Amino acid sequence: MAIDLRTRALEVLQNSHLMSLATHDDGGVWVADVIFVHDDDFQIYWMSDPDSRHSKAIAKGLLAAGSITASNKNGEPNLGVQFSGKVEKIEGARYDLATKHLFKRGHVAPTSAHDVDAMMEGDSWYTLIPSKMRLIDEENFGYEARDVPLSPGE
Repeated sequence: MAIDLRTRALEVLQNSHLMSLATHDDGGVWVADVIFVHDDDFQIYWMSDPDSRHSKAIAKGLLAAGSITASNKNGEPNLGVQFSGKVEKIEGARYDLATKHLFKRGHVAPTSAHDVDAMMEGDSWYTLIPSKMRLIDEENFGYEARDVPLSPGE
């Protein structure tokens, strides 16, 4: 049976909550772990303080990279994704993203725009739109990473 790489990569995104985000600024390369949510088109979203190093780097640059690992126990087959793409700040509180973010963390959805504003506490939403994604799925492919088609039919 053939493994659908898109479906398997979306499983990684759905079953994970922490992303390692790599950016670059005048001080060099920097990695920050952020809690993320995603959509079915592999676009990844997170909240961060606009004054953090990675957010300032995003304001100056257009590209970033990241990795998300679903496996986290000793002896468990490696399962995760690596990706790179365009990054940008999103304006506004984004009730839809706040709801997904809270649900992923096991909290109830916000009931009003005021709840979303309180949750944000000065943070902003950011997004990474992948131009390349690789799936690491040791159980199905050993140590050979596979390119994930980012559009259906690719």
